[in-house]
Amino acid sequence: MSQITKDRIIQSVPQKGFFGHPKGLMTLFFTEFWERFSYYGMRAILLYYMYYQVSKGGLGINETTAASIMSIYGSLVYMSGIIGGWIADRLLGSSRTVFFGGVLIMFGHICLAFPDGITALFISMALIILGTGLLKPNVSNVVGDLYDDQDARRDSGFSIFYMGINLGAFLSPFIVGTLGQKYNFHLGFGTAAVGMLLGLITFVATKKKNLGLAGAAVPNPLKPEERTKVFFRIGLGAVVIAILAAVTIPTGVLTIDRFTMLVSILGIVLPTCYFIVMYRSDKTTKAERSRLLAYIPLFIAAIVFWAIEEQGSVVLATYADKRTQLDFAGLHLEPSWFQSLNPLFIIAFAPVLAWIWLKLGNRQPSTSRKFSAGLVFAGLSFLVMIIPASINGTHSLVSPLWLVLSFFLVVIGELCLSPVGLSATTKLAPAAFSAQTMSLWFLSSASAQAINAQIVRFYHASTEIIYFGIIGGISVLLGLILFLIAPKIQKLINTAD
Repeated sequence: MSQITKDRIIQSVPQKGFFGHPKGLMTLFFTEFWERFSYYGMRAILLYYMYYQVSKGGLGINETTAASIMSIYGSLVYMSGIIGGWIADRLLGSSRTVFFGGVLIMFGHICLAFPDGITALFISMALIILGTGLLKPNVSNVVGDLYDDQDARRDSGFSIFYMGINLGAFLSPFIVGTLGQKYNFHLGFGTAAVGMLLGLITFVATKKKNLGLAGAAVPNPLKPEERTKVFFRIGLGAVVIAILAAVTIPTGVLTIDRFTMLVSILGIVLPTCYFIVMYRSDKTTKAERSRLLAYIPLFIAAIVFWAIEEQGSVVLATYADKRTQLDFAGLHLEPSWFQSLNPLFIIAFAPVLAWIWLKLGNRQPSTSRKFSAGLVFAGLSFLVMIIPASINGTHSLVSPLWLVLSFFLVVIGELCLSPVGLSATTKLAPAAFSAQTMSLWFLSSASAQAINAQIVRFYHASTEIIYFGIIGGISVLLGLILFLIAPKIQKLINTAD
């Protein structure tokens, strides 16, 4: 176990300097700002790049297939967080892992900046998947290192951090989206690469002064006798995967549809195995096992929530392109601009929610009740999309205000669930699995998008009302159930050592 204790970490970090929060929050705020700028800028135009015809600068992929690829891509991005968590916990520590992740992400965007077709697309996806897996869970884990577990600023700090994420995500669809759709897709992807470069510069330039020992610890380092065995297994696994790909892809055994199904299954199996391993580990105490049990219903709720929220870049992106009146109030709207609605509302309301939690203090709703509200609002965001189809049918263009309302409702749910989920994960994580538990939190989004890869196939104009109605109704119902069992969950959380 690392000799860097929590007290030493707290003492090494300047505790004031960024809106009353530790100074290191500024470093992580702007690192994530630029990383999210690059990721969401790329994502705002990626679906259109895949299914637009070659004559329009796209790849001409079938629309339904492109939607599934988007979901699987998103799933693998967050699924790779397991790799990032393991590397941080056992090899490098969170801070160093963040840096290497940013480098891979930058090169992934550079690949897309060159017009090399489907080959460049998949190479780029592989690099961004691995890079985000290294960076995303670990930068959040470093935020947790800035605060003592009992620090009342903790939830508020995560909300501010979350606002930084969404400020980058808000600006990028306007900049990358406009450059990509109005001029050239590859120009947009190149701009995303520049964004990640700026994030790396910010992190390296301010890390030593602002972060101190935050993220430097390796909680559960590999013993010397373990290293050879582990690295051999990793190398052997990589060789086996490469051989299987080389054999099955050219022969047509491994198709996109079969690969999509495989990842969808992994999205359920992987988190299940993870919970079992952590629960049965000798390094997990009795109290930590109780908290893990409390974490399971929260994790399931997060999957349902993200299954709806993440369709904003797939189903609602298609809706913006195909079903929405884009000439509105004297302006011509680019479909990619709607991807800025989610972060716009978060920027506007995250400070409000952060202030409310800080003001309420010990009187604020429990973590479970906040998750419950998140599910209800997510369900309502889909249910309202039934209205324009019911009034005008599914073959006419609708006002963009319906999309605005849908994104607004899901954001209210996101603010109740996501920053609170980040904070709860750092508090409920077993000590020996701190970074890996944060990876597990992001795995909830991976699982959701793996499931979405199968669900989005059912979205068509003819099924629109049923599609939005069933998914939205399930989310509201599960939110109400979670509200009723919240006291039992809180009892498990409060179990003492």
